[in-house]
Amino acid sequence: MKKVLMTFVVFLHIGLAVSVYAQDLTITNARIISANDEVIENGSIVVRDGRITYVAAGAPRNPTTMIIDAAGMTAMPGFIDAHRHINTGPNEAEDMQALLEAGYTTVLSGGGPAEGNLALRQHIEEGLINGPRIIPSGRVSLNQTPEDARARIRELNEMGIKFTGEMALTSFPRPYVRELETLAAIVDEAAKFGITVQVHSVSAQATMAATRAGVKHLVHTTNKNFLTRDEAREIAGANVMVLSLGGFGAPVFDVFNNDNIPTFRNGDVYPDSIPTTTRVPELTLGQEAGHVQVNLRTMWDAGVIVGYCTDTSFDPLAGLAHELKVLNVMFSPIDLVKLMGPNTAAYINMSDDLGELAQGKIADIVLLDGNPMEGYWNLLNTQVVIKEGQVVVDKR
Repeated sequence: MKKVLMTFVVFLHIGLAVSVYAQDLTITNARIISANDEVIENGSIVVRDGRITYVAAGAPRNPTTMIIDAAGMTAMPGFIDAHRHINTGPNEAEDMQALLEAGYTTVLSGGGPAEGNLALRQHIEEGLINGPRIIPSGRVSLNQTPEDARARIRELNEMGIKFTGEMALTSFPRPYVRELETLAAIVDEAAKFGITVQVHSVSAQATMAATRAGVKHLVHTTNKNFLTRDEAREIAGANVMVLSLGGFGAPVFDVFNNDNIPTFRNGDVYPDSIPTTTRVPELTLGQEAGHVQVNLRTMWDAGVIVGYCTDTSFDPLAGLAHELKVLNVMFSPIDLVKLMGPNTAAYINMSDDLGELAQGKIADIVLLDGNPMEGYWNLLNTQVVIKEGQVVVDKR
């Protein structure tokens, strides 16, 4: 509640004559990073009715009344976490505010309950709490008959939900035939209603089985063994998109304790608490950190669209830092911009609206203190967050 109140005070600081629901604003003196490798120094962005109408170097044409002087800060598209488990609950106001303050303006829920996802989205859209754009998803189990799975897809459609939550395929020795039969039914039924099917496949065997079953969205990079280059090319050829989760398997420091004790990302002992679908003798816990990094780069080089997610439950800023530290090993700064922006927008089926600072796009913008082209750590210094043209966070 304290953070929400502080944010309201910030609105007043920006301009007493401006409504907190104003959607027309101009950003000046900003370094603007575009996803097409272009960096505009000392540029301007004009927003009207919640969308970007102008992006260019120099002073803006026809600026709005409300002006934000970025004073050399960097403008980037609002961050998108395409897989984080969120839901309604007693701490939702604080949780959603923390996501905004880390720079997230859109979050795709990792799973159900679907009703809780919808309630959370409603609370934000009605202005009861401050928060990012919520894309709900709903649980669908692979441990049911194909007929029951089809019925569940129809239920989600009636609820207005267009993404399944993650469905886990058995990793070793390979997915069961019954799982694949149910998955095939889900893919077929979902196509009738425009529902995106998301699968959790963390071994090469499960990843390739999902790809060959017609799944187009994989919520995690393979982290239990290595993909071959040929397999990566097959994934790319099938137009499958994959989310990063590069930090899976890498130890977390100074989040759940301050004693330099490594933990898994749920706060439990590292590496013993890393889950495995089926424990096999040759799988040593902790190797996932290496598998996921190499597989990310292998798929990227093969042409797979790799998007961004954290799948964390701890503080959003700490989760952002943890994921970026690992991605930084395998990707250049401009690759990170592409991965976090247009690639993730494509994953959530919002390429027309999000992922780039360009004319016609929804005005989801973060202003960062520093230049992300000089290091990923500058992505952690969010100063201003704008969602649909509304300033929702201002730390200046």
